[in-house]
Amino acid sequence: MRPGLLTTVQDHGRHGHQHLGLCPGGAMDPVSLTLANVLVGNAPDDAALEITILGPELVFEEDTLVALSGAEFPGGFPRHRPVLIAAGTKLAIGRAQRGARGYLAVAGGFALEPVLGSRATYLPGRFGGFHGRSLRRGDLLPLRGDVAALSKERFLRLKRGKGRTVRWLVAPLTLPEHEPVVLHAIEGPHCASFDAASQRAFFDATWKIAPESNRMGFRLSGPALVRADGGEILSGPTCLGTVQVPASGAPIALMADHQTTGGYPRIAEIATADVPRLAQIAPGGTVRFARCDLKTAVDLRRDLKARLAPALRAIGWEYGG
Repeated sequence: MRPGLLTTVQDHGRHGHQHLGLCPGGAMDPVSLTLANVLVGNAPDDAALEITILGPELVFEEDTLVALSGAEFPGGFPRHRPVLIAAGTKLAIGRAQRGARGYLAVAGGFALEPVLGSRATYLPGRFGGFHGRSLRRGDLLPLRGDVAALSKERFLRLKRGKGRTVRWLVAPLTLPEHEPVVLHAIEGPHCASFDAASQRAFFDATWKIAPESNRMGFRLSGPALVRADGGEILSGPTCLGTVQVPASGAPIALMADHQTTGGYPRIAEIATADVPRLAQIAPGGTVRFARCDLKTAVDLRRDLKARLAPALRAIGWEYGG
């Protein structure tokens, strides 16, 4: 009925193609996507709707078990828990009040053909998801043919049900508690080529997410970073969380739909575990970078998995499994 600001179909992405120039893509916040999927009994990497800042208005033509996780939106719709929606129900998701991206999962996922092993929408390439684009007014997204029966069967398996939802919820793990959000970052391969003041500024300054930010990269507003060695560099590989610095001196943190190579100097690499937290910051939000080493970055990833595991086990228990 209404598409929202940017609503796309996303899963955990298509991996193994970066040597061909195709990044994995997928959900900006895979942690929230995982929780939404498991809440409706799906596999963690099933496709769901990624909702950006301003949500859509949807009508369900069949009884459907759904879950909305990630960013917090206004209204009375229960978040972070499974909800059995009756056929004909209209669901209006407003503007996010906390966080920037929500994930709406449906039992059985969306009946869309995978491209290179994934249903993720890759906007720069215009493929995957629903016709390779964000949703528009009037789009009809196909669900599984047995979605009504599947949804009712899964809901009946849930313990402690209450009406069309449950008494419990699973708290989100990536939403910002306060700003500036502290992100851990390793020095990049060109960090030493920046002058001493710029190296200090990158880790000391408070950076603001610029309005021009998107799924490819978050532009950061703050002090201009200057290279002491202004010579050219060879293009090299980039990845999720790479922080590049173009000639303007304003850093760009590469996000889910990033390019696979780049010729801008790379001042830092954001720890993988912190990228979903960055994805939940809307334009105008602020971040700071804390210097870390590779061991700390690995420990952060292990800690995130350790915090996610009990939530997944608890949901499995509620389904009687």
